[in-house]
Amino acid sequence: MGDRRQSRELALQALFFVDMNPSKDFQADMDAFCRENETLLTPAVRPFFLDLVKGVHEDFQEIDQLLETYSRKWKISRMPGVDRNIMRIATYELLKHLDIPPSVTINEAVDIAKKYGTRESGPFINGILDQIRLSLDR
Repeated sequence: MGDRRQSRELALQALFFVDMNPSKDFQADMDAFCRENETLLTPAVRPFFLDLVKGVHEDFQEIDQLLETYSRKWKISRMPGVDRNIMRIATYELLKHLDIPPSVTINEAVDIAKKYGTRESGPFINGILDQIRLSLDR
């Protein structure tokens, strides 16, 4: 597994944990997650992981607004937690990582969904992220 894939998967795990166990101290939750996963957060993996989790956290409202706008009939709160957090990460990448081709971001999200989500996760995520990509004209 490549370093960026590992960063994305760990970001999914961290954001899913925070999403399912909300607290008032995001940084403390991230510090605890990093301690528990210290061996996986190698020097090659950690910077992109931290960028993803902090970026999603900081741009949370903008990201969720885009997801709700393009998910047609799906409220964020009704989406499966894994799918929701995969799309948050990918949407952050589409918005802020112009160095990553959108097709790579979307393919990574779909591949991670196949591993962690349900049979329907891949097409669901692909459809929403593609609409967001088109709206951003990337």
